[in-house]
Amino acid sequence: MKKILIPTAAMVLAAAFVLGNFSTPMAAGEAQVGSAAPDFTLTDTKGNSVTLSDYSGKYVILEWINYDCPFVAKHYDSKNMQGLQDKYREQGVVWLAINSSAQGKQGQFSNDEIHARLKKHASTVDAYLLDGSGDVGRTYGATHTPHMYIINPEGTLIYMGAIDSIRSANVADIPKADNYVTMAMDAVAEGKDISVKMTRAYGCTVKY
Repeated sequence: MKKILIPTAAMVLAAAFVLGNFSTPMAAGEAQVGSAAPDFTLTDTKGNSVTLSDYSGKYVILEWINYDCPFVAKHYDSKNMQGLQDKYREQGVVWLAINSSAQGKQGQFSNDEIHARLKKHASTVDAYLLDGSGDVGRTYGATHTPHMYIINPEGTLIYMGAIDSIRSANVADIPKADNYVTMAMDAVAEGKDISVKMTRAYGCTVKY
């Protein structure tokens, strides 16, 4: 009996660690919905310096990423994330992927490996940014991958949290889920208030 219960408990703890728990407070950070998004400067995989405030006057979507995370794979293998990138970049939205994995931890790759994966997935992000120190991730309270943020042209954070409403790594759940990024962007396009402005992100914990 013990041989059955011990691994089961471990699985439950692992799931809680990966997905997070709605009963616990959200991660603390300087970023707050309705307030100015904290400015930052990071280097991309091509050696370019990228500063958030340089995109003033445009919508910006931030995507915390870890290609080895099965929850990230869910959205890339299904082409769901790339579809969102294409859709909004065609509308003039800036899309920045940010990797806050520390050196030697899951999701931290060489630039060549990142470029290979970007090509493999046909990703169309404006830049893949390296945050190995974790400073930007902690400032934004990024807890999981994927963790999504939307910043309006005035520089105000208008959404932060999960990509959608079904907390799983199952591709089949994507069509059934409410996509919070789409909901927020559709609302602003129609001049309406965003109905869901903050949710708890799900996925793999950011490997600080």
